[in-house]
Amino acid sequence: MLFPVAALRQRSQAQRHDRETRYAQDNDAAALLRARAEDVDALLSELWTLSRFPVAAALAAVGGYGRGELYPASDIDLLILLPQTASAATAKKIDALLACLWDLGLEIGHSVRTIDECLIEAAGDLSVQTALSEARLLAGNSKIFGRFEKQFRRHLNARNFYDAKLLEQKDRHQRHDETPYSLEPNIKEAPGGLRDLHTLLWIARVAGFGTTWAELATSGMVSPEGQILGQQLEDFLHHLRIRLHLLSGRREERLRFDYQRSLAMRYGYADNSEKLASEQLMQVYYRNAKTLVMFNTIVLQNMEYALFPENRQHARDYDADFELVGNQLAIRQREDFKTRPQLIFKAFRALQQNPTLNGMTAPTLRSLWHARHLIDDAFRADPVNRRLFLELLQNDSGVVSEFRRMNQLDILGAYLPNFGRIVGQMQHDLFHAYTVDQHSLQVLRNLRRFTLSEFAHEYPECSRIINAFERPWLLYIAALFHDIAKGRGGDHSEKGTVDAAEFCAQHGLSADDSELIVWLVRQHLRMSLIAQKEDTHDPEVIARFAALVGDVRHLQALYLLTHADIRGTSPKVWNEWKGKLLADLYQATLHHLSGDESPAAHGIIAERQAEAMRQLRFFALSDTVHERLWRQLDTVYFLRHSAEEIAWHTRALHYRIHNQQPVVRARLGELSNSVQVMVYTLDQPDLFARLAGFFARAGYSVVDAKIHTTAHGYALDSFVLLAVEAQEVQRETLDYIEHELEQRLRRQLPPEAPSAVRLSRQLRHFPIKPEVSVRPDDKGTHYVLSLVAADRPGLLYLIAQTLAEHGVQVHTAKIATLGERAEDVFLVSGADLNDPARRIRLETVLMERLQV
Repeated sequence: MLFPVAALRQRSQAQRHDRETRYAQDNDAAALLRARAEDVDALLSELWTLSRFPVAAALAAVGGYGRGELYPASDIDLLILLPQTASAATAKKIDALLACLWDLGLEIGHSVRTIDECLIEAAGDLSVQTALSEARLLAGNSKIFGRFEKQFRRHLNARNFYDAKLLEQKDRHQRHDETPYSLEPNIKEAPGGLRDLHTLLWIARVAGFGTTWAELATSGMVSPEGQILGQQLEDFLHHLRIRLHLLSGRREERLRFDYQRSLAMRYGYADNSEKLASEQLMQVYYRNAKTLVMFNTIVLQNMEYALFPENRQHARDYDADFELVGNQLAIRQREDFKTRPQLIFKAFRALQQNPTLNGMTAPTLRSLWHARHLIDDAFRADPVNRRLFLELLQNDSGVVSEFRRMNQLDILGAYLPNFGRIVGQMQHDLFHAYTVDQHSLQVLRNLRRFTLSEFAHEYPECSRIINAFERPWLLYIAALFHDIAKGRGGDHSEKGTVDAAEFCAQHGLSADDSELIVWLVRQHLRMSLIAQKEDTHDPEVIARFAALVGDVRHLQALYLLTHADIRGTSPKVWNEWKGKLLADLYQATLHHLSGDESPAAHGIIAERQAEAMRQLRFFALSDTVHERLWRQLDTVYFLRHSAEEIAWHTRALHYRIHNQQPVVRARLGELSNSVQVMVYTLDQPDLFARLAGFFARAGYSVVDAKIHTTAHGYALDSFVLLAVEAQEVQRETLDYIEHELEQRLRRQLPPEAPSAVRLSRQLRHFPIKPEVSVRPDDKGTHYVLSLVAADRPGLLYLIAQTLAEHGVQVHTAKIATLGERAEDVFLVSGADLNDPARRIRLETVLMERLQV
């Protein structure tokens, strides 16, 4: 059979263009989906007639197309229903029909089955059973289709179907990390996506509750308000998916970075001083997804009650306000939250006090959801509500689960309106993996984990500190407020202190406790910045930080909050090296505050030298073994290196002080994927660039560098490296570094640039504007070069090469990586830096080269 493919293609394209044009004009998503399905219905009916299939055969739409919805790039799922296995002639006609459809550019999914085969496949495959439950006759024999429907319905078991779809949803959510807050969410499959709505409608269809939200309201599965909400949630995702398909030109289900900005512009969003257009769109999406997750939970519970009436248990008394239904908490009267709003917080307190309870009943959740509007200024000013809110923070268990539940029901954001502003707010800074509200709750979770014995092995120092910390719930308040001013423009740390101070005053906290919370919000970034960007071996750095924290309680509080904050940013941001930097700063400051550390530099040097000598004796070395090397080292060297590093260098070099050949030593670092490298060689201008290039080509990133020149003109450089792939370091790797690097230095090979790599999609769509600053240090002897740039392999080499070209010598390097963002600080010197014009020229060149 020859089909008029050219004419049909022209007609289909014209129809598609007309439908999309009309959608752009009237913005009616449901109309577009219906019209697209109707156009394909007509086309398939025409082709079926032209194909002259056997009169006993039928063509049916299944899956989403069976629902009468067809997105711009969706598959067209078809069932060809036959009375018996296809003959050769029928098979040939089927092949011709499918070939025609493919020639027309349609994405076809098809199956050819008898009724018995449909039943067998459906019994063994939930996806087939689900697709067939939405079957709709398109053309052919209505009687065979009627028999199929009748037999298929007879074989369906609504209770089994409910259980299976529940397990399927759980598995699907797990595959998407059980969160709707992914940076690039799948709007169809992820929690809060279309599939969560489809699951409800599939179960409702099979169970006979209805096929529309209006019918579900009639059957009691949703309330009248739930009917409206279900339609709103569906409409939002209809529009988003349609526009995503049209923008991408294919069946794209992920809100990838590539499309977020363009989609936002199509929705009418524009960048402003507080948020990017894409961030505004994503905030709306995340809030919609959060609501959908809650809606899905409530409706599934209602369906379970209807399908499994024998599981209903008689209510048991809990107290005067609540009762227990099975293993769930229930409000006695659904109107009680409206008449007595104080019960809102009491419900969450009840769950905290009874950790064996499995949440709340669907009617209670629904009543709480509607009661969120009752949280007004009068509610917030009620002393009972303020006391209950603090008790929720002070309880020994259930703090995280109930604050997450309150956030899910929009109650937390209603009680703390400024927290409500950050709900669903994404930060496209390339290192935050969560929305601001979810990040804050992650920080709260981390702080709570520090208190629990089952996590003590994972956070031993934090666990020890927090379990001796008086009133640790003060830290939980700081966690809720530390980022509460994000998205308002300006310094969020400073603006957040206003909200924190107001909360403390309203809730009757003491002056000391209020001061601690407000101080933590203001300073919550400081410890991380100092640990990662300053030389914590310098006693002056420790003294300044100790002056900032003032006492041990403030130090402990800031250490705990900082640790929890970094861990709560993204799984990729935290690593053992950052943990070590924080711990080193904490311990050094604790010693200083405790009076264990002499403030004078000479006191620290003498102590380190004595400890280094003690370690050298452990290796059976004489008391004079150090003299030749130490004579060439100045005060700065001893201040920047630990006693253990000094002893290591001395053991390796005491008999090679005037060695003309380079000496390279590598050893395992304190962390499983780290390496410490020492390089000793005659000094040369581009040495740092050559070393940075070699390390990058070997698959290591430099996280710390101490560059020192001895009195007799040798470079004594120390590096801490982390394996880029985070693999455990083997002995062979250390041998390779020592041998290869020594050979390259001996042969005076020029610096080798690392291999070029493609930029990540995140950097392509959310580029980081480079920042370069050169300023004199506090002593006036060196300069501090600070850089912010997009992180990529070879970045340090590029910086080092540029500095070498301008005659700038590097003394120390602190390399901090936050996701895709590098924030590096170098202590440098050079004649060019003393000339303002040349210094500006260096900054300009670095800015140009750091662009991506």
